[in-house]
Amino acid sequence: MKPRLGGSRPGERAIKLKIIVVLLVIAAATGYYVYTRRHPRSTGQAAYVLSRTVNVLDTTAEIHFTVATLKAGDRVEVLEEFPHWMHIRLANGRSAWVDTKDMLDPKTYEAGERLLKDVSNLIPLSAGHVTDPVNLHLEPARDAALLAQLDANQKVEIFGRRLIERPPQPDAPPAKNPIRDAWYLVRSDSHAGWLLGRMVTLDVPAGIARYAQDVNMVSWQVLTTVPDEDREIPEYLTADRIGTEDADFNHIRVFTWWKKHQEYVTAYVESGLDGYFPLRVTRVGNVPYFRLRLMDENGQKIQKVYGMFDTIVRPIGTVEGWESDAMPEPPPSESRHKRRARRRHRRR
Repeated sequence: MKPRLGGSRPGERAIKLKIIVVLLVIAAATGYYVYTRRHPRSTGQAAYVLSRTVNVLDTTAEIHFTVATLKAGDRVEVLEEFPHWMHIRLANGRSAWVDTKDMLDPKTYEAGERLLKDVSNLIPLSAGHVTDPVNLHLEPARDAALLAQLDANQKVEIFGRRLIERPPQPDAPPAKNPIRDAWYLVRSDSHAGWLLGRMVTLDVPAGIARYAQDVNMVSWQVLTTVPDEDREIPEYLTADRIGTEDADFNHIRVFTWWKKHQEYVTAYVESGLDGYFPLRVTRVGNVPYFRLRLMDENGQKIQKVYGMFDTIVRPIGTVEGWESDAMPEPPPSESRHKRRARRRHRRR
């Protein structure tokens, strides 16, 4: 066969086309890099350190020196911001460079500070530690803004729980039963935020740890303390989640201290609940009361209120809604003294 004149074979044309495409991509990337390097975004605003520690460099060049080390929460002034670097001014007036991914913008930082203030007014539901390094988010979502990075085994206090549907994989067909992740609202040191619940191992108090071996104990609250020689021993309200993921808890127990045998005993148990955090503990005089946020059989939000009289726990009644501080009317069998105490509490 005679070779073609004035042209190239189809295979050669395809190779040339690929080379042209690659060159265009390289040119575009180079142009973008040059543009962003020559046209940084000048801010003049503040930025805050996200990572536990950050090395501050004298230059972004391959050969550089560390001129300072910042810690989480430190504030700097941003002179210029590039896609991967921030040109900053330190407190001593020196300009330097940090990696953008290690920094928080003011809006995110302030939102994190508000969240920390909010949880500081709450009583923790439980406590534990993170099993591996984990990111702390502003919202319960994987793509939400980062607030901090926790190290493995770092202690956390838990204040809330949410079930969030996991985003589907790209191009995946809709799932009949979407997977949901449990997220915990936590505080650790000077940070608060949301992290995946499966990254947390709960640290049940030693005295009642054996009662958590066969159930998923998810919360414990101190109702009162009792003297035992030179010690004050806490007595607990605990909440368990057994055989469900939808409710925060469906089972409660109260543990009181048996001084003679130096051990905890179960003073009250109730199951079949559709309960949601938080559990609230209050006192009227010397009487501890606690209230549970529940959904009743009609799907209405109610609070069920209980009192602990010495070692006896009794349901007092229910009130409508989850935010009310009202107390139910006392039952006829309650003593006059206790009714007066409850009326004083309502007047407050």
